[in-house]
Amino acid sequence: MIDKNAIQQLADQFLPDVIGIRRHLHMHPELSYEEVQTGRYISQQLELLGIPHQHGIADNGVVGLIEGRNPGKRVVALRADIDALPIREANDVPYRSQNEGVMHACGHDVHTASLLGAARILYELRDQWEGTVKLLFQPAEEKLPGGASLMIKDGALENPRPATIFGQHVHPPLPAGTIGLRPGMYMASADEIYLTVRGKGGHAALPHENIDTILLASHIIVALQQLVSRRANPSVPTVLTFGKINSDGGATNIIPDEVHLQGTLRTMDEDWRFEAHRILREIAEGTARSLGGACDVRIEVGYPTLFNNEDLTLRARARAVEYLGAEKVVDLPIRMTAEDFAYYSQEMPACFYRLGTGNVAKGITSPIHTPTFDIDEEALRTGMGLMAWMAVEE
Repeated sequence: MIDKNAIQQLADQFLPDVIGIRRHLHMHPELSYEEVQTGRYISQQLELLGIPHQHGIADNGVVGLIEGRNPGKRVVALRADIDALPIREANDVPYRSQNEGVMHACGHDVHTASLLGAARILYELRDQWEGTVKLLFQPAEEKLPGGASLMIKDGALENPRPATIFGQHVHPPLPAGTIGLRPGMYMASADEIYLTVRGKGGHAALPHENIDTILLASHIIVALQQLVSRRANPSVPTVLTFGKINSDGGATNIIPDEVHLQGTLRTMDEDWRFEAHRILREIAEGTARSLGGACDVRIEVGYPTLFNNEDLTLRARARAVEYLGAEKVVDLPIRMTAEDFAYYSQEMPACFYRLGTGNVAKGITSPIHTPTFDIDEEALRTGMGLMAWMAVEE
């Protein structure tokens, strides 16, 4: 059995290099489906380590294999996402993004650097553990249809097929050096809602001659709230939020012909999810029709619910306690955010956990998806070491 002290010592030894990798990635972020240089960089790093791999899975993804003793005994997958967000970075740091308007504001640079560090540890100690570890460096987590679904379609989970998979995600509310887990249902599905409200535009001073699309849109938004308050089972968390509304034309004295709404529907139950689609469509179309207009409904089906296999996650929790200490392992509540790691959880037992990256004393507290997001880079020590430790569970 592998000695955790050996992993911890290598995590300490490799930390400066992994910080350097993270900073390089942070300085050169690429948007979803555009991670050309990022994929090449990952491939180069694996080449330097001597780890066999394939580059070009789902266009920019990379899949590597590390074989220990008796490679066929068990296969475990470790996943990191590699894309960035369309956010202009506001941090004044030496490793600030050099790609204007693009930033690793969701920590995927941390995930990638941690997995490269874990790979180096596992490869260094490959004669001390049994089985095979598959490394998945996945593009396009941030944008539908999601790189996980494309990696699966491109055969990333085959030859060999893993029995289990682990993923981690930065979590600023937790201090660096800690992690959080939750067995069972953990994250929501996420579908994109696009409504086009149609009426008859005209002069705002003559509303009786028009079919007011602004009024129609307002009624639709209010009516759709019953989807959550009256139609959803209270035991099933459900969120419907509209984040954008605009019109073709319109002014203080002009009623537009069309109004466009964009929103998100999230829930924790797959059967209810698709029933909610039907109800949403009926309410939106019926409300518009009752007021003399029309509403076109388009629903982009997004990521499914993320379910952490209970047995695997409880074992992972015990392993984390053994590696970090009980005081550094916390239980998490459910989250209505979504993750395309959920696609992997539909294929095999999966465990998706949170890596603490915050440090109040250093002022590192900004949430993900903000221009000032950053991490305490001490978190990379835990990020790579714990992932390696999870992979070689006996």
